[in-house]
Amino acid sequence: MTTATITETAPRPRGYGSLWRALPRELLYLLITFPIAVTGFAVSLGLFWAGVGTIVTFFIGLIFLVGALYVARGFGTATVALVEWTTRRPIPRPAWQDATARSGFLGWLRAVIGNGHYWLYLLHTALLDFIISTVTWTLTIVWLSIGLGGATSWFWSMFIPVSAQDFYLSRWLFPRGQFDVVLVDNLLYLGIGIIFLVTLPLVTRGLTTIHWLVARGVLAAFKSDALLKEVADLTDSRGAAIAAEGHSLRRLERDIHDGPQQRLVRLQMDLAAAERQLDTDPEKARDLIAEAMEQSKEALEELRALSRGFAPPILLDRGLIAALESAADRAAIPTRVVSELPADGTLPQEIERNAYFVASEALANAAKHSGATELDVRVGLDDGWLVVAVTDNGVGGAVATPEHGIAGLEERLRGLGGTLEVVSPTGGPTVITARLPVPAT
Repeated sequence: MTTATITETAPRPRGYGSLWRALPRELLYLLITFPIAVTGFAVSLGLFWAGVGTIVTFFIGLIFLVGALYVARGFGTATVALVEWTTRRPIPRPAWQDATARSGFLGWLRAVIGNGHYWLYLLHTALLDFIISTVTWTLTIVWLSIGLGGATSWFWSMFIPVSAQDFYLSRWLFPRGQFDVVLVDNLLYLGIGIIFLVTLPLVTRGLTTIHWLVARGVLAAFKSDALLKEVADLTDSRGAAIAAEGHSLRRLERDIHDGPQQRLVRLQMDLAAAERQLDTDPEKARDLIAEAMEQSKEALEELRALSRGFAPPILLDRGLIAALESAADRAAIPTRVVSELPADGTLPQEIERNAYFVASEALANAAKHSGATELDVRVGLDDGWLVVAVTDNGVGGAVATPEHGIAGLEERLRGLGGTLEVVSPTGGPTVITARLPVPAT
């Protein structure tokens, strides 16, 4: 199951010093965003109007329109990535594909034309980003030029002949003053340059924030997208859970029929035969009773083996680790259980039961197919997930076969909202890692 990930906004450093530390990144973004916006504006708008102009031919016009949408998607995605890199404030991405898009050419076409995100990206690329980038790029160039030019005017003004100047700022501001206009002009320009340079980080922060706000409002995923995704994931999870339970019941029915049920039938036949021989051939009757006793022991062992798929009493009484250690003691291969769980932590019983089932099934599969001589079971918590990893030193090559072993575990975990990862190169080792979500308490 794919879940929607909500990335929290990283805490941004505060203070004037942090503005200067972010200045190179913001300044670079504001300088390069204009040529990118102009390119996107020209290409997307050209394709769009070419599509509108040739729409009477339908097929050719459709190619141009779809091309415009995909070009806009590319430029919009680049804009989102750049503005995230600049501001370090994430923007949730929209979902571009759905089940309709995977149903063939017409389904893909309907998914593209009918997806509102494509048209919003086209609006942003063909109009909004061009206008905003033009304004912010112009302001950035002007602010930076005045700041640098004013702060260095004392140097480069020495190379300008006095006779070539016909305007002095100091003379315009103080027309009746008696002073050295060149010196006062240099001081004025220096002061203005310092003011513009000091405020430059504030300006770049404000301009990049405008870009982020527009991108967040136009290019981000809709809130309804997350709800639809959650509904789809819950539907898939429910279907997987039902399938896993159905598979478990069918397998249990088959195992009971092929194992204990056959032995109990044989036991009944042996006891009936012993009863008939009891008076005429007591010695043979004793042999039949002894054989029936052996059949009853084997049936009991098979029933115990089948019951491992259910929650054993030790799991309910002493918890997951004790139950896994008990299963390790009964395992056909020497097994070590390593617990990385907090000593004072508790897990929901349903999570413990499913974790125990997954580990038991993995141990059983390893005993049947791996050829291993050692098994290792590790249990721990990882950021709200219970992680159960079973490692064997066998021959490797484990794969998921429909309705068997690993595939059944995948269905069960998907139904719980978890995941199963199998790493099993040829030659081993095999590592089966199950992740189960732990509800927040």
